[in-house]
Amino acid sequence: MKRKLKMKPIIVLLFIVALIAFSIIFAVRTINYHKTYEYKLLKLGYSKEDVVEIEKMKDKTKDYLISIEYNKNVIPLINEKYFLEKNLKKYIEYLSENGRDLKDTVAIINVGADNEWYTSTKKTDISKNELMLTNKFYSLDNTYNSDNMVKVSKQYSYGDNQMVTSETFDAFLSMFKAAKNENLTLIINSSYRSYEDQEEIYNEYKNTRGEEAANKIAAKAGFSEHQTGLSIDIQTYGSSAKTFEEFDEFKWLQDNAHKYGFILRYPKDKEYLTGYEYESWHYRYVGIEAATYIYENNITFDEYYAYFVEKD
Repeated sequence: MKRKLKMKPIIVLLFIVALIAFSIIFAVRTINYHKTYEYKLLKLGYSKEDVVEIEKMKDKTKDYLISIEYNKNVIPLINEKYFLEKNLKKYIEYLSENGRDLKDTVAIINVGADNEWYTSTKKTDISKNELMLTNKFYSLDNTYNSDNMVKVSKQYSYGDNQMVTSETFDAFLSMFKAAKNENLTLIINSSYRSYEDQEEIYNEYKNTRGEEAANKIAAKAGFSEHQTGLSIDIQTYGSSAKTFEEFDEFKWLQDNAHKYGFILRYPKDKEYLTGYEYESWHYRYVGIEAATYIYENNITFDEYYAYFVEKD
């Protein structure tokens, strides 16, 4: 009986110790949990499902999200096809200031079109070869010339000074023959231009039409795709730049150019992404894989480059 009485205080003591230990463990776990992204995101108003998606992102991104108020656009943005995590902050800020939808916002930010044209410029990465990007944000040095240029025969062009890269010409030749089999004729009207050539063309437009008008239809020197040797302006007998889209050759190119690695570089209703007015005659060689994707998904090369080539 005495032994039983002695055991009671020990049991009570052990129970108290266990209770204290449990309380400490629970308190530590609670404190640690309150430090987690999950807790902080849930507290902001994100659902458990939202948190699962956000947790997949980098700590830097999560730190940004917990530093701002709950934003209903975060998850829809993440689910956009061409979402780039590095641009999340810019997407959110742009959405709050502009009336664009999510899809357009992602495209605009990805290609840098939230900036003024010819600002925040970078050097074209020529190591990308046929996938190099030259536009109003990416420029070539005034000394750049491809070391793989070939002269285009008069059989395929207007004039005897047309030049393109050998890959571009081989692809054009295949496309030319395929069109010819359907009694259609594709003619290269303009191709490679040197830095100096482009400077002269741009200045002429600027002097006759003004800088604003010139910027819509011509590139400044160094910012022209024609300097890469990968771009060609196509016409056919009896057409002009303004009328080319009325010809069967244009309709054929719309359906077939991608099969040979070419894309319509400045499509209709994409001016806010490319910086140029619609040009039915301007085609760019990017290779069959890229051209097919761009064609099938109805995006610009600028968008393709941002998501698949540059990305990081």
